[in-house]
Amino acid sequence: MNILGLIFSNIHNKELFEVTKRRTIASTPIGGRYRLIDFALSNMVNYNISHIGIVTKHNYQSLMDHIGSGKDWDLARKHGGIVILPPFGVSTDFYNTRLEALKSIISFINNSRADYVVLTDCYEVANLDYRDIFNQHFTTEADITFVYRECDVSGDDYMPVNVLTLNEAGRITNMSIYQSFTGRAKVSADTWVMKKTLLQSLVLDAINRNLRSFNRDILSHNLDVLKIYGYRFDGFFGNVSSLDSYYKINMALLDDKVRVELFQQPNRPIYTKVRDSAPTKYGNYARISNSLIADGCEINGSVENSVVFRGTKIGKNTIVKNSILMQNTIVADEIILDHVITDKNVKIINMREIIGDDHRLAYIVKDGVV
Repeated sequence: MNILGLIFSNIHNKELFEVTKRRTIASTPIGGRYRLIDFALSNMVNYNISHIGIVTKHNYQSLMDHIGSGKDWDLARKHGGIVILPPFGVSTDFYNTRLEALKSIISFINNSRADYVVLTDCYEVANLDYRDIFNQHFTTEADITFVYRECDVSGDDYMPVNVLTLNEAGRITNMSIYQSFTGRAKVSADTWVMKKTLLQSLVLDAINRNLRSFNRDILSHNLDVLKIYGYRFDGFFGNVSSLDSYYKINMALLDDKVRVELFQQPNRPIYTKVRDSAPTKYGNYARISNSLIADGCEINGSVENSVVFRGTKIGKNTIVKNSILMQNTIVADEIILDHVITDKNVKIINMREIIGDDHRLAYIVKDGVV
């Protein structure tokens, strides 16, 4: 069975927040050494999906740098492998929906030798087992299988939210799409499985009828015609859609149970680009508690409840608490940081103290000097 993977690297303008203004949501750094796309890619590779297209929109230079040839995911292949799919053929404007993106890459889909297609977004932090998903797909003889989760939806979660109603057999009987929603519900995780021929026919119909929304115009209108089933995912699911949610998910990774669930599942590792950096150097007065420290750092101060990315340097008598310091951040001596997010290549050398809180995070832009 041949499977084509399609990953949407950034579809909606709602994905834009401070960290993603100069990069795609897919290449957003997380957890000290990963990017968000690592989860979607690894989930597919762990099910031996070896032909994957990454659908791009804009700001994807950092994504291309991270992916490279795909060798870190065993996707540097003569046949199949990983393919970056820039926008093409929809209109003079960038597309804004998954369906418009699919229209622009229909020739790529047509030319693949796949029997099935897996489609997924990139704002998710989760370790999915596609083996279970496909087993249910075949058992129920579904036309399309949705991955969904039952959860409490807050204002920090990704919007619009697709709320599902299922019958006792697990078949989806109703879909309601809300631009704003709070409360407990069965919510689509924006991951789908279907036959390639079905996807081709749905996209062709959309082209002929000038439809724009994959969920609203196609799936919700075919619930009586197509057998669309839901696969319930009960594991950890991080939903990155704002600076607050980005911060909370990074802080959640400080929990041992969350890290085990994401990164230590048997036969389902999460791969990322290997940098081969030197080990982190800890000074005589370094103090670390409940933190993730990547390789290649120099720590001479105190780090507490924080995520520190590669190449970061923290000076003597400096205190870093409840913060996220991205790659190559430099913090001078005798500085206090609390609830701070620094983007890449930031230098904190002038200000003695930067203090935020849970409701007002301090963010310093890429290459910033303060």
